[in-house]
Amino acid sequence: MWKDYQLEIVYQDEFFIAINKPSGLLVHKSIIDRHEIYFAMQMLRDQIGQFVYPIHRLDKPTSGVLLFALDTESAKLISEQFRTHTIKKIYLAVVRGYLHESGMIEHALSQKLDKIADKNTKSDKDAQEAFTFYRKLAEVELSFAIGKYDKTRYSLVEVTPKTGRKHQIRRHMKHISHHILGDTKYGRGEHNKFIREQYGCHRMLLHASSLEFKHPHTQQLIRLDASLDVTFKALFEAFGWEIK
Repeated sequence: MWKDYQLEIVYQDEFFIAINKPSGLLVHKSIIDRHEIYFAMQMLRDQIGQFVYPIHRLDKPTSGVLLFALDTESAKLISEQFRTHTIKKIYLAVVRGYLHESGMIEHALSQKLDKIADKNTKSDKDAQEAFTFYRKLAEVELSFAIGKYDKTRYSLVEVTPKTGRKHQIRRHMKHISHHILGDTKYGRGEHNKFIREQYGCHRMLLHASSLEFKHPHTQQLIRLDASLDVTFKALFEAFGWEIK
């Protein structure tokens, strides 16, 4: 699938480069997915003919803005902004049910360890505070019965995490029982099956739509935006939601 694939570059200067990472692509090589041979970092390096330094990560099934530095000093400077949570990240997600117009999810999250990648990490740490703000953008009611309900309701939400815990958005949406559609780890299987069979949707519906930061060299405020893929757009059209 990824052979000869050209990554969409949404921003580039002499210090940084950002792409619109497609769903299903790992950011970098991981022992968790030993069978994978394609990674965003290596693909971008080969595409531009220059080494790149990953600054943050997106889960494999998540799409959207992914930022890299082009030198170690720039990587160090921008990483500090991620560490202090001064970078603004906005995601779009399609979730089950109707939400309030807006709200803040405040729910501490225990450290998620992988049996392989984190085998030498202690697992006795206290849960870490985590905050996620959401705003409902649209909703839809479908005449399909799933489970005990004779109709199905979904919402489109704009999500802004205020902290950066592992799988934070996915875990927080599960916590309030508004699971992200297509999430095979934290979602609801009956809804994932429904969107696969009814709409041909085979991905998790979580997209990093924008990233905003102060350029550490120019001090300019930079906003990077990533467009939705064809799967997201098709679902928006099917649900009657406006595509921005």
